[in-house]
Amino acid sequence: MQEKDLELLRILEDNSRLSAKEIATMTNLTPNEVEARVHALEAAGVIRKYTTVRDFGYDRIAERLSRFRQVKTLRLMTGTYDLQLLVTGKNMQEVSRFVSEHVAPMDRIRETATHIIMKSYKENGNVLFEQQEAERLPYSF
Repeated sequence: MQEKDLELLRILEDNSRLSAKEIATMTNLTPNEVEARVHALEAAGVIRKYTTVRDFGYDRIAERLSRFRQVKTLRLMTGTYDLQLLVTGKNMQEVSRFVSEHVAPMDRIRETATHIIMKSYKENGNVLFEQQEAERLPYSF
């Protein structure tokens, strides 16, 4: 693929509504060259479709998720995933079923990852296991 084609693809990924004339100005190509390259990229299957982006918003998704009684905590996060849910269930199968039947199929949810808490040692500053007293060492003068 030629450098001009890659440049054209970057421009179209950013804004596929630009006219051939606008793209031509940005790439130092003629509008006819832009149209020919776009048609060639479409024919080759590099450009397959033009899509829309709806700004659905995290607040709207969170509002929908928070309605489920199984969702005990719901947070907007940084990192790989945008939302973190703390979900309760009687067992791992129940939690898995809830995620696969209610969360994953929701509109605007692209991917989920389920992590099972096996044991908690400390929560909200509270130690959840008995600490053993430190053994006193013999001391003499």
